[in-house]
Amino acid sequence: MKRNTETTTESERRTPAAEPEMDVQQTQTWHRSSVLPKQVQAQAASEEKVGAEVLQTPSRPNDLLLEILDWLRYILSAILIGLLLVVFVIQRNAVIGESMDPTLHPNDQVLVEKVSKLWHGISYGDIVTIRTRDLPQHEDGPNIIKRVIGMPGDTIEIKDGVVYRNGEYLKETYLPDSTVTEIRNPDYAQVTLGPDEYFVMGDNRAVSLDSRSIGPIPADHMIGEVLLRFYPWQDFGQP
Repeated sequence: MKRNTETTTESERRTPAAEPEMDVQQTQTWHRSSVLPKQVQAQAASEEKVGAEVLQTPSRPNDLLLEILDWLRYILSAILIGLLLVVFVIQRNAVIGESMDPTLHPNDQVLVEKVSKLWHGISYGDIVTIRTRDLPQHEDGPNIIKRVIGMPGDTIEIKDGVVYRNGEYLKETYLPDSTVTEIRNPDYAQVTLGPDEYFVMGDNRAVSLDSRSIGPIPADHMIGEVLLRFYPWQDFGQP
C-alpha cells in the first residue's frame, strides 16, 4: 500500500511539472502567429501615415521661389530667341505706298528674310527691303521695298521708256505690258554700278521713288529679301 501511495505521489509530482512546458510552447506559438504580424501591420500603417503627411506638407517658400525662377528662365530664353530671329534672320514688314503696285499693295504684310544675302547674295528680280538712312530724299524715313534691276558691275541704261542692262533690252515679265520707264534724273539715266552697289526700281514706275532719282543703293543698306506675303490671306504666297 505504501508503494501505491508513493507511486501516486510521484505521478502527481510529475504531472504538474509537464504543464509549464506546454505553456511555454503555446506562448511561443502565440508569439509567432499573433504578436509579430500585428507589429508588422502597425509598422506598415505608421509608414503609410507618415507618407500621407509628407504628401500633404505644403511647399516651402524656397521651393516656390525656385519654381518661379525656373519659369522666368524659360520666358527670358524665349524672348532672347525671338529677338535674335528678328534682328538676324527674319522680320515682318508692312508695305507703305503704291510703288510696288500691282505686285504688292499698300498694307500688305510680308516676311523678309535676312540670311540669303549673306550666303548666296541678292539676285536679279528679287524684291528687297532697303534701309533709307542717309539715302537722298529718304533721310530717316521708313524702310522701302523695291525690285533689284542691276547688280554690282552692271551698266544700266534707261532709254525710250525701257531698261537696258549691259547693252541688252531687259524683258520685265512682272510688269504690265503698258509700263513705261521714264528717266527721272539725267545723272542716273545711264550708270555703271560699283562693286557694292545695286540699281533698284519699283514695279509702279510712274510713282516709284527709286534709283532713277536717288542713284545706286549701297550693299550695306540692303536689309533682306521678301520671302512671302502672308496677309491678306487671299494673296498668301511669294509675290
